[in-house]
Amino acid sequence: METPVQTDSTVRQARLAALVILVTFPSWLGFSYLGGQMGWDPAYAILGDLMALAAFIWALVVLYQVWRKRQRDEE
Repeated sequence: METPVQTDSTVRQARLAALVILVTFPSWLGFSYLGGQMGWDPAYAILGDLMALAAFIWALVVLYQVWRKRQRDEE
């Protein structure tokens, strides 16, 4: 059986991952747009892409862990 602490921890992790996705996507688009408008070096675009990719991968890993934990707790 799940304890309230485990449930709160799982919910908190899922919300954090969702928040990272929610903030990363518009930030990534804004960074790309701003770089194009200001004529920044393409290396900065690659850096922004890699940072966004890292954030998305991190969020997916956290969400996978939350999903696996819930699957285990249901058994």
